[in-house]
Amino acid sequence: MTKLSQIVWLAVAIASISVSAALSSSTAAENSSSSANAKAVEDKVNALLSQMTPEEKLGQIVQVDSGALVDKGDVAKYFLGSVLSGGSSDPPNHDNTGKAWANYYNEFQKQALKTRLKIPIIYGVDAVHGHSNIDGAVIFPHNIGLGCTRNADLIERASRVTAEEMAGTGTNWAFAPCIAVARNPRWGRTYESFGESPDVVAPLGAASVRGLQGKSLADPTSVVACAKHYLADGGTTNGKDQGNTECDEATLRKIYLPGYQEAVKAGVGTIMVSFSSWNGKKMHGNKYLLTEVLKGELGFPGFLISDWAAIDQLSSDYKNDIEQSINAGLDMIMIPYPPGQKNNYVEFLKDLKELVDEGRVPQSRIDDAVRRILRVKYQTRLFEQPLADPAYLDKIGSAEHRAVARECVRQSLVLLKNENHALPLKKDIKHLHVMGKGADDIGIQCGGWTIDWQGKPGMVTHGGTTILSALRKVVPDASRITFSADDSGGEGADAVLVVIGEMPYAEGPGDRKDLALSQSDLDLVEKAKKLGVPVITMLLSGRPMILGKALDHSDAFVAAWLPGTEGDGVADVLFGAYKPTGKLSQTWPASMDQVPLHAGDANADKALFQYGYGLSY
Repeated sequence: MTKLSQIVWLAVAIASISVSAALSSSTAAENSSSSANAKAVEDKVNALLSQMTPEEKLGQIVQVDSGALVDKGDVAKYFLGSVLSGGSSDPPNHDNTGKAWANYYNEFQKQALKTRLKIPIIYGVDAVHGHSNIDGAVIFPHNIGLGCTRNADLIERASRVTAEEMAGTGTNWAFAPCIAVARNPRWGRTYESFGESPDVVAPLGAASVRGLQGKSLADPTSVVACAKHYLADGGTTNGKDQGNTECDEATLRKIYLPGYQEAVKAGVGTIMVSFSSWNGKKMHGNKYLLTEVLKGELGFPGFLISDWAAIDQLSSDYKNDIEQSINAGLDMIMIPYPPGQKNNYVEFLKDLKELVDEGRVPQSRIDDAVRRILRVKYQTRLFEQPLADPAYLDKIGSAEHRAVARECVRQSLVLLKNENHALPLKKDIKHLHVMGKGADDIGIQCGGWTIDWQGKPGMVTHGGTTILSALRKVVPDASRITFSADDSGGEGADAVLVVIGEMPYAEGPGDRKDLALSQSDLDLVEKAKKLGVPVITMLLSGRPMILGKALDHSDAFVAAWLPGTEGDGVADVLFGAYKPTGKLSQTWPASMDQVPLHAGDANADKALFQYGYGLSY
């Protein structure tokens, strides 16, 4: 080494040591600050807890659906800890504007602020693919499509958009992400899963948590995430919703637990417990998995919320259900029934008080649950900023947000077949005929959990772009793109795009024994084939389907999943502005005899399309 080289080397080494020392100092400062903040929160929690009466503590454990409250004043009367709007619990007259939701939220919150200790409620909604209760909000592809992107950074950006669109409405708790590992496409919630493997689900679920909660829950545009549904909801026998997952503990930990391990590492504030069972034992009563594994082994510091009236399934005795679930580790119970109906919130509070007085539920368990709930409320700065800030309403449906969703659509599409270079379409195509009602229906392309719980066809939300409208933006001459919702027309076309698939559904009603395409869809593709021009088939679905002759009759075949409101992303891929990059996050079976089938199974190579498959141009 020359003298000059030695000098250069020494200078670089000194600079490296200085940078390393600076980074170490910065990290130490951040850790110190974080530790100080955590201690400050714990001090506030303990101080408040020491002031609370038994009734005030029990009230914090209760979450009531907005539609079940006989009077908004019950929030104050019973010291309720939370309100939710279930899939179809909207503001009066189903006014789903952002402003109406903000007013609705504020009415409940103002009741909580009338109480002696002014403990704010935390308000939950199923924002599972965007702030999907709000008319005009950006609706993202459902998770099955996002899983095909394999892009954690993009999923984090999408979840950040969701949080920002929630901020103006005051709803500060998203029942998302769903980190189910869907192992049987018969299950009606398959589209809520990022994929069949924890290798996809765990990193994308953690990314979604980071996006929703931001760098800090104290940020006014951050919302509390809720990983769901703990544990193994996607592994039930025959894909039955709320069914029974049958496997040994080693399999449970290998397939279904990693998503929660990563979510906890990402700082997830809450976790929702699954309706389902593990080897016959209901998850809502499973103390080993809820308390020993999740809270103990994984060190989860947040709180556990039940699913919709899920504790009612533990037995025929409601008081016993309450005892089992609280002692198992549930911290908050979701109650959708009003007084006068079975197992309502007034009855719950009466029974829980008796259980504590009788020593069947320890006071220490109540204090632990309330401490966890208050901790999250302080972390979100709800005490300082309890009401909705209308300044953020303008973010709903913004062009910037739609651009993120458009990118999600582009990357989620999976090209399954492309013979004779049928795709991409040329922008100067003289005549493209589009068939199928799904091509011009925002409700169908969004699927379930969109405005309504089950979703529905039609103009369910405004501000989005249907697939047909997006195509016509690329080829604005109306005479060059014709459309028929049925199998009519198409004569003289240079190519035909056929859009087929499932009608909207959610969870239980979406369970299916047979995943075959409908006869009407098969007939539509066959009719297109008879026109003697290239046929591009696009499938809108929440899971892999049994394609039959539809694949044979198609020159190109695209799995578009449930892309949401931004049809422009579909047009980008079809016309080649973006080359397909999506890779299957679910193994695609050739027949029902292969269901369920996963990567690594003995006959996985017999699948129609294997896990990870996806073509490009």
